Amino acid sequence: MSGALLGCVERMRRVVVIEFCFADRRRDFRQIRSFINARIKWVRDPYLDAAVEREKNLKPLHSLKSLILSQPSQTLSLSTISPLKPLLNLPVAAEKFIRNYPLIFKIFLPPGRPNPLPHVKLTPRALSLHHDEALILGMSHYRRDLSKRLSKLLMIGRTGKLPLWLIEMFRYDLGLPHDYLLSFLVEYPEYFQIREIGKAAFGLELVSWRDELSVSEMESRRFETGMPVRYSMKFPNGFDLQKRVAEWMEEWQNLPYISPYENAFHLSPSGDHAERWAVGIIHEVLSLTVSKKTERENLFRLADFLGIGRLRFKKALVHFSGIFYTSNKIRTQTVVLKEAFGKRTLIQNHPLMAMRSKYVGAMNLVLRHGKPYGRNADNDRKKSRSQRRRVDVDYNRISRSEVGLSIM
Repeated sequence: MSGALLGCVERMRRVVVIEFCFADRRRDFRQIRSFINARIKWVRDPYLDAAVEREKNLKPLHSLKSLILSQPSQTLSLSTISPLKPLLNLPVAAEKFIRNYPLIFKIFLPPGRPNPLPHVKLTPRALSLHHDEALILGMSHYRRDLSKRLSKLLMIGRTGKLPLWLIEMFRYDLGLPHDYLLSFLVEYPEYFQIREIGKAAFGLELVSWRDELSVSEMESRRFETGMPVRYSMKFPNGFDLQKRVAEWMEEWQNLPYISPYENAFHLSPSGDHAERWAVGIIHEVLSLTVSKKTERENLFRLADFLGIGRLRFKKALVHFSGIFYTSNKIRTQTVVLKEAFGKRTLIQNHPLMAMRSKYVGAMNLVLRHGKPYGRNADNDRKKSRSQRRRVDVDYNRISRSEVGLSIM
């Protein structure tokens, strides 16, 4: 049975699906297009950029870690890893990447073999971090919460299903285990099923619709406060919206809220209500992630599959830069939910994100004479030496000048 399942999983990874399954649940709104044709300037947010850049290379590091630990010996030859650079999304050659993180990976020669090839294994510190991470992923309340968030993602737009390749794009941000197909889904047969949802394509489908989960983050706040749904808008200090843009946004905030779990495809794509629905979907998807951010391309692929179209998501991100921030750091574009962050840190830190911070801490250490040192400390020492050299040069110039003056 496990062999058949593994074969099925392998087939799933090679296919792409375009299929739609929309329930007929509609609301009638007047189609209004009042957005003024004014460009909203993108303004860099150094705090949110720092939050994104802090996790630079963390995702490929986890991919490589999972690959090594999936081997029976929990080691892998360097020659095997090197060709997998594109698959693992490594930013540099595999050997260089591994040597950049000596507190995580160790290159060694297997003993007792003639002409051994260099192999890679995890360091004791990395194994300890992985053990702690596995404890979090194995907690019953974490898995129940994860099953709810995964169900809600499948319920977006009332589709009830998503192709596996699309779920894989969101896997890391959702906090799904790397082997979730075999280790997680089997625990919830009453919620999820894998089935063919297109021509030679596989997807994850809800067994049945879960009404108790079809309440968005914004609706939950409305139930708690009794106030109308209004999105939090955060702009940098000194940033002023044009008056007509501010007036339009105020009108837009007062429009009826359309849940991302409704089918609103009957709305005119160019209407404000349709844009409010698109903003609601992006907001809800980001709220479902543990990091409150995801790559922009992930959202675009979701929009394409749902039939909304990436252009509508792109416009929503541009028009509502007070709700979402798009960072250009770490070789990609990352969409961040602004309200979830206090400067560069999450306001409500998820346990898995706290665990990932420990990985970041280990990644920022280097070995010097067998002892760990911070990379920044090393840079500070270099900067200090450079400053001392400049002072010495200036002092020598002054001394020569004073000697010349005394001779004259």
